[in-house]
Amino acid sequence: MSGPLAGKRIVLGITGSIAAYKAADLASKLRQQGTLVDTILTHGAQQFITPLTLRAVTGRDVVTDMYDERNPLAVAHVELAHAADALVIAPATADAIARLAHGFASDMLSVTALATTAPLLIAPAMEAQMFAHPATQANLALLRERGAEIVGPRAGHLASGRTGLGRMEEPAVIVEALKALLGKRGDLSGRRIVVTAGGTREPIDPVRYISNHSSGKMGYAIAEAARDRGAAVTLISTPVALAPLYGVELVPVSRAVEMRDAVLAACRDADALIMAAAVADFQPATIAEHKIKKQPGQATLTLELTRTPDILAEVAAHAAEFPHLVRVGFAAESRDLLENARAKLCTKGLAFIVANDITAHDAGFGSDNNRVLIIDHAGVESLPLLPKYEVANRILDRLAALLSSPTR
Repeated sequence: MSGPLAGKRIVLGITGSIAAYKAADLASKLRQQGTLVDTILTHGAQQFITPLTLRAVTGRDVVTDMYDERNPLAVAHVELAHAADALVIAPATADAIARLAHGFASDMLSVTALATTAPLLIAPAMEAQMFAHPATQANLALLRERGAEIVGPRAGHLASGRTGLGRMEEPAVIVEALKALLGKRGDLSGRRIVVTAGGTREPIDPVRYISNHSSGKMGYAIAEAARDRGAAVTLISTPVALAPLYGVELVPVSRAVEMRDAVLAACRDADALIMAAAVADFQPATIAEHKIKKQPGQATLTLELTRTPDILAEVAAHAAEFPHLVRVGFAAESRDLLENARAKLCTKGLAFIVANDITAHDAGFGSDNNRVLIIDHAGVESLPLLPKYEVANRILDRLAALLSSPTR
């Protein structure tokens, strides 16, 4: 199994909250990422979830008592702390957060937290008033200062029956946060990368627009992979049916002109621009103020179209404002793929271009996979059919090499 968490050893600490039931799902999702999960249950957590449940999910012994001589993980608690690639505490109660902040060492979880040098991720879960209390906020601030990643909580229905800010973040988001946390020392650490995604929408009237079949999946995969390798990522995206990415700055746009403005603004502080969006080439010359109604006997409707901004050309025109920006383009073609991509590579002044055939039924628009050519001025690399996240990493391999080049 491949992926940023594959082969990692994660220690999952579970404390006494009703949200402990979500920890089983979190452990399962971590295992699906290829991790080895060791769980530590506090005394309070055992009132909500059993060691048997966690043992069944992880396939590993569960630590409940650091004095349990029958459990080798408990006896060797310092070794467990040293072996961890990350310590995740989810759910983390107000009491657990206070103990972590003030260095208590009264149970296996707090001892492990003191003994490990691994990154720490904390997912609070408690009543809204407890979370808002100055003591809890001060403890969280102290943990952040020491480098801990705090994920959530989110607003919603609480165990008391009230609604407020105190629900543990969803396990899928915690997994993404862990990827981002472990990637902070990656080969793109310290780099700022701008990625565009989705298909632009050029309005005809208040209810209709011209667009294309782009799902945004390739752009989102690039943004996710760049985040997982330590980059600070700005994702400029049109409306798509994809969840926002944890740790990625999202700039929502709709039209090509909006994307152009957002790209030019974001590139001022960026090291690289990856234009994965499918930008419309034309837009209606005028936008009707009201919905266009068909008239009796009307058989046709003529729209006058004008060119949209050429975003990469405008970035090139502003090159003096960001002279060290590495520009990467995409070419989605239905014929003459290599020829059209090479022409775009030269005319847009790109470092390299990623080209794919949109007529392929098993790749491209809407698919989770892609088959692409990566073309630069030295030659062509043909990639086989791969998950888009893996394609993204191949693209970023090239980008990382360019960014680290002494001749850049």
